[in-house]
Amino acid sequence: MTREASVLYDAPGPKAKVRNVIYSVIVAVAVVAALAYVYRGLADQGQFDADKWKPFLEADIWKTYLLPGLQGTLTAAVLSIVFALVLGMLFGVLRLSDHRAVRWIAGAFVEVARAIPVLVLMIFLYALYAEYDVFQSDYLALGAVVTALTIYNSAVIADIVRAGIRSLPRGQTEAAVALGLRKGQLMRLILLPQAVTAMLPALISQMVVALKDSALGYVITYEELVRNGLQLGAAERNTIPALIVVAIIMIALNMTLSQVATRVERRLRTRKKGKAVVAADTVLPAPGVDMGK
Repeated sequence: MTREASVLYDAPGPKAKVRNVIYSVIVAVAVVAALAYVYRGLADQGQFDADKWKPFLEADIWKTYLLPGLQGTLTAAVLSIVFALVLGMLFGVLRLSDHRAVRWIAGAFVEVARAIPVLVLMIFLYALYAEYDVFQSDYLALGAVVTALTIYNSAVIADIVRAGIRSLPRGQTEAAVALGLRKGQLMRLILLPQAVTAMLPALISQMVVALKDSALGYVITYEELVRNGLQLGAAERNTIPALIVVAIIMIALNMTLSQVATRVERRLRTRKKGKAVVAADTVLPAPGVDMGK
């Protein structure tokens, strides 16, 4: 079998390779042409003039618009990610419960939370919190954004946790039960540590989703990066440059989050591989054997 062969598809032959190269060149030319067309249109409107970009060199612009918006985005993202991880872990474990009623309740929460659009949930919670004065006016929008992101992302994380635990070899569970471990000890000491390492890539992707979805808070007047970027564009009449700068900041945040999470994953995998394996007969003495002899 050649190096190019795959279990998903047959290795392309000489003619197929030529066709793939031709198609790739055509797509690349089309993308470049589209970008050039967009650039020319924006340039004709003066969106790339130096005057449009000068405000981003002023400290007052960053203090008034971009830095407060960045702080709001990070606050909502960090709070929602932490709460979603805790709630998602909990419901993921509950969906594997031996009690049918617990599984049904956890499953109903996950299915309903995943089905509701995040934006609709934010608007509903904002109106609900305003009606019953749940939060002070300064934290009303923040509470609605964090709650909505927590509910949605925790439902997705719950399914990730359940899938990660079920992907582990069943022999580990049987061995733990044979040693007398209770269900809570089995989950806490054996299954969850391994499942977290296995499902870190999926968790990273969901964290990035939570970070990006925090931008939906502009609909309920939450002060975040996209909303402040639009306000800056309206004030300075440079909406396109402002959105480009906001996009660059968001891309940098997402890449930083992905890099940090990837390093954590590698470190966890390295620790797991570096742990010494202790022979089973050195852990527990055989029945009736005196360890002092």
